[in-house]
Amino acid sequence: MEWLKTALMVVQVGSALAIILLVLLQQGKGADMGAAFGSGSSGSVFGASGSANFLSHSTAALAVVFFSATIGLTWLGNKKPAETGVLSGSTAPAAPGAAAPVAPAQDPSKPAVPK
Repeated sequence: MEWLKTALMVVQVGSALAIILLVLLQQGKGADMGAAFGSGSSGSVFGASGSANFLSHSTAALAVVFFSATIGLTWLGNKKPAETGVLSGSTAPAAPGAAAPVAPAQDPSKPAVPK
């Protein structure tokens, strides 16, 4: 199980770094104004608005991978094997029970009656 934890950690860190990179590559909402003055990327590989869609879809997919890895690590972290303790092989002592009924206390004003 340790190899699975390690693999999930690598996937989680890798997807976190990729999400950071993709978020930094995306343009803000105010970037459309700059495209009006000739700095737009309409001749790019993805087209005029294709890169924004591609980057946002990629970010969403990596977010799903990141959260899945996080849930997997949480599940594996909470799964603990049953440990045997020091007293696992011993039995508990029997509880002291009432072996004989206790006679009621006699009233000191009455004399004791022999049986």
